[in-house]
Amino acid sequence: MKIIGLEGLSEEALNEELKNGAKLVCYEYCISILIMTFKRSSDVHFIKSGENAFVKGLGYTLISLLFGWWGFPFGPIYTIGALICNCGGGKNVTSLILTDSAAEPTNNPVS
Repeated sequence: MKIIGLEGLSEEALNEELKNGAKLVCYEYCISILIMTFKRSSDVHFIKSGENAFVKGLGYTLISLLFGWWGFPFGPIYTIGALICNCGGGKNVTSLILTDSAAEPTNNPVS
């Protein structure tokens, strides 16, 4: 899984950032083509404690505003849902990611 914004960050620095209020979020976007509407989630984004999650998701919000409305009937419905999610700072998936990474088995054989 790709996490955008973790480049060059050590595990210790990541844990410290998370203790200080950083989070991992996904944004939603919607693209419509007449009778077909596609609702998708972005890659996971790392948001530091001082950063604005809304600003980080503006690109996905603009995609939905420009291309999401045109599908019938779900284009407007999915677009509004994406806008609500993104304007709220995206979907916080920090606990899901940390739970998944803690549950991953190690490659060290038990003797």
